[in-house]
Amino acid sequence: MANTNGAFGLRPIGVVGQAANTTGATEYRIASGNTNAIFQGSPVIPLSTGFIDIVGAAAGGSVGLVGVFWGCEYVSSTTGEKIFSNYWPGSGADSNHPVKAFVYDNPMQTFVIASDASLTNEATARAHVFANANFAAGASGSTTTGISSGKLGVSTIATTAALHLRIIGIQDDVENQDFAAAGIGLIVRLNNSFNSANGGISAGTPSTTGV
Repeated sequence: MANTNGAFGLRPIGVVGQAANTTGATEYRIASGNTNAIFQGSPVIPLSTGFIDIVGAAAGGSVGLVGVFWGCEYVSSTTGEKIFSNYWPGSGADSNHPVKAFVYDNPMQTFVIASDASLTNEATARAHVFANANFAAGASGSTTTGISSGKLGVSTIATTAALHLRIIGIQDDVENQDFAAAGIGLIVRLNNSFNSANGGISAGTPSTTGV
């Protein structure tokens, strides 16, 4: 039976270890002139300008992830009303007011993300636990729902430490247990988190070409 999971990016589900799981989000800022849409469940990066942006929106490609975007608050440039949204549309903010972004940024936060392809069988999937992986469509999403289209790219699974995600488990879900199909829920945490104690991670310089 095919899995019911679609694409939804990263959803917080817990923390590593036995610390309290508050699933708390920290407030950051998005530049009011930022034209890149940022979707709920999308990985975001810190910029050297003091703002955040969608993954891939900085030159160099070596920027640690600050966390996962979960929504924003801004003042509409047309109505003057405060907008609460689960995604940043890339325009429409009054530049006289801050664009507030709420990000799950605990380096020990765990998330569930759907696989973008078959994992063959349960034994093969289990063998991928403790490996690393990158996103598939990590910077895209739906402007209708505001939800990320990000999935875990099965073809990228490797031991490479620079990959964005560390697989730490498989979600126990009776509606998504067909390992021969896409949509298996994998439990991950962010590798090379900007807020972790890892050295050598710097905020990025914005790219002139966008995402």
